Amino acid sequence: MADRTGRVFRRAVWEDLPAVREMYRGIVRWMDANGIRIWDDVYPCHALEEDVRRGRLHLLLDEGGPAAAFALCGDHPGEAHIEWADPRGGALYLTRKGVRAAHMGRGLGGLMLEKAGETARELGAAYLRLFVVDVNLPAIRLYAGRGFARRKGVYRQEIDTALVLREYGYEKELGKG
Repeated sequence: MADRTGRVFRRAVWEDLPAVREMYRGIVRWMDANGIRIWDDVYPCHALEEDVRRGRLHLLLDEGGPAAAFALCGDHPGEAHIEWADPRGGALYLTRKGVRAAHMGRGLGGLMLEKAGETARELGAAYLRLFVVDVNLPAIRLYAGRGFARRKGVYRQEIDTALVLREYGYEKELGKG
């Protein structure tokens, strides 16, 4: 169902994949142009098909196409490297959050964080957690400004011999309704 602005939030379906891949390719180009070289022509696009198959990719549609997206996952390879507030508390991990480059600056990043929290709560999670690469300062500012707390620890992910990503863990406790 569309909101008052005509935007629709829903789970992605197979037919969305070509447009969603193109959205992420545009985000990668924007990130590269702005010195945030953490995504590439492989990631995150390689994960989208599995996200759709498992029902964990969520879209915000605006003007007939995807304006933003994220996936909610039950685990993350870096989760053991972070000191979470309640390590046993039920959590979902927000990953692959992106906003179409042409839609940046319209508040959609914050809106998608709200939608991710609502969706995670509906799925029974007590916490919404995420990882952010240390050089992604716009994302770090967004998460901190939206009530996510940085937790102690760093997840080092070696992509290849030339690239090691340092990722911080952030979480937000989800209140009831």
